[in-house]
Amino acid sequence: MQQTAAARHIDEVIASVTDHTGDRSQHTPDDLIERSWLRCVHDHGLDPSRAQPARIIENARLREHQEQAESFLRVARSGMEQLFKRVSPLGYVLLLTDAHGVTVDYIGNDTWDHDLRHSGLYLGSDWNEAHAGTCAVGTCIVEQTPLTCHRADHFDSSHIALTCSAAPLFDPNGEFMGVLDISALTSPEAHESQHLARHMTVMFGQMIEDANFIRHFRDHWILRLGNDWALVDVNGECMLAFDVNGVIVGANSGARRVLSATDERGALRALVGSHLTEVFKATMDELWRVARAGTTSDRTLLTTHAHGLFYAMASPPRPGARRAAIVPDRPADPASCLALDNLARGDKQMDRLIDQAKRLVNKRVNILLHGETGTGKEVVARALHDSSTRARQPFVPVNCASIPESLIESELFGYTAGSFTGGRSKGMKGLILQSDGGTLFLDEIGDMPLTLQTRLLRVIAEREVMPLGADRPVPVDLTVVAASHRDLRRLIAEGLFREDLYYRLCGATLHLPPLRVRTDKPFIIGRVLEQEARLMELGSTTLISPDATRLLLAYDWPGNIRQLRNVIRFALAICDDDYIEVAHLPHELQLCGSTGATGFDEASHVPQHLAQLSGVPAPTRSEEVSEASELHGALRRHRWNVTAVAKELAICRATVYRQMKRYGIVPPNYELAP
Repeated sequence: MQQTAAARHIDEVIASVTDHTGDRSQHTPDDLIERSWLRCVHDHGLDPSRAQPARIIENARLREHQEQAESFLRVARSGMEQLFKRVSPLGYVLLLTDAHGVTVDYIGNDTWDHDLRHSGLYLGSDWNEAHAGTCAVGTCIVEQTPLTCHRADHFDSSHIALTCSAAPLFDPNGEFMGVLDISALTSPEAHESQHLARHMTVMFGQMIEDANFIRHFRDHWILRLGNDWALVDVNGECMLAFDVNGVIVGANSGARRVLSATDERGALRALVGSHLTEVFKATMDELWRVARAGTTSDRTLLTTHAHGLFYAMASPPRPGARRAAIVPDRPADPASCLALDNLARGDKQMDRLIDQAKRLVNKRVNILLHGETGTGKEVVARALHDSSTRARQPFVPVNCASIPESLIESELFGYTAGSFTGGRSKGMKGLILQSDGGTLFLDEIGDMPLTLQTRLLRVIAEREVMPLGADRPVPVDLTVVAASHRDLRRLIAEGLFREDLYYRLCGATLHLPPLRVRTDKPFIIGRVLEQEARLMELGSTTLISPDATRLLLAYDWPGNIRQLRNVIRFALAICDDDYIEVAHLPHELQLCGSTGATGFDEASHVPQHLAQLSGVPAPTRSEEVSEASELHGALRRHRWNVTAVAKELAICRATVYRQMKRYGIVPPNYELAP
């Protein structure tokens, strides 16, 4: 019976497409389903007789799509949950897709989990019309209008049991952002049975869109307009955001649809950028009286130049909007700390660092990261930012060692027009102001010139920036994460770093361990391999041979994670069949693993805590006591400088670390010497 229905559907699609052959521009059908069928055949090259299985993307790609829509997802989820309460008893599930058709959020029924996944009604499903054919999501993306794709409306015969209703979603700037969709595995035959479903989708889609609009323009006045006196303050059909000068800076979909007008030449005039007096028959004084009325009993009538009367209510900016937002002083939500949790797996030092970081991310505290070159200080800084309530605001990295001294002042603080020859004609917003409300990451802060340290100290203390050539400072909401591989207190003693700036920056200090002492090297190696393989589009099946893994685990990594990343990148570039062997590693690693080059055999080259992982037995020697004593004495004499110890004992650094592991010799937790 199902085959018969599918065959009839295929014949219907072919007949419809055949009726519209030739010059399509001469007879484009009014029905959007027919237009979609034509696109499927002529533009996408799809065949209605060849059913396509549901496409669900892998988790890594899904996370990328979700991250791009992260701020909107938080707003949309609440609306989706409210809608699901109303439609779930009728057998519907909810999909929220991005502008590409990928489902970035989903609410369904676990009872039907297998059937929903098989049908593509699932998280990560890709409903782009180019491969899924005519469907509510894909066709809504093209047409950008609400629609229902009911049963045989679908192009692909494998979808003809489904019914789906979709509404387009637009961002606060009017750009297409995604689709809200409700779908069911089964439904009545009649197309009319889905009228209510479509109405609910459109209504909640508008609610989600408007909530996102209000969040985005929370620092501006928002004017609500509607035809209903009683509901205009909670459900205004049109919303306009405007600044203190009366210039419209944003308009929701209802306002763009209703209030947009044509100029004297008949061209559509942009609503955003217009002055309120260009839209309404009122002076600015009258409009301010409406805006400042502020009571639910005073809903003023406003007359537009082209569209009659509206009841109006206005919401003021949030308190302190002229300055940047103050981040609440509260602990981070554990669910938002994935970026921090992904920094390590089981290394005690890193676990302690991550625990401290989670407690600090939303505190009004500047953080100093200290660690050797290549230990991933910028990665930690980004994880701190992404795990905080500032995640939606800019993360601005500045390498103080790479910007020429002649330019660093203008780069950091910006300048006004005409400040100096060769500058931009309109001036430039400095990196500090670009980080307003977000995170400013100052890498290699120890290399900042003393003269600029004084200016930076003032910025941090006063929370305002004076651009070059300006006569008034600009307020800035500043959270600083600084990093250095140098001993800043030694620089202070040498007169190269300001002590007062140091104490402004180190509200909390986090020490990153070097890669050679980390016990989660297998995790780090696997993570770097996955990232680099993805960047080189090699897929997720790349492997490392046991011998190559043993060398990677035993090497002392003087360049830390940065060096590891370069090694993995080199190996991936020259390996065959996505399989890395010893021969694909750089020469210095192969030398370190050879007996002749290092003076120790393969067994002694593997640290004890990795012996089980590599399959090599832990070494044992009769003179262990004297060897341990000699090593400990050398370490103390050289203040735990491993390079100096290796030179004195005529062994390589890898052997020093291997012996320290074997004998349980751990450096004392000294403060850095001044």
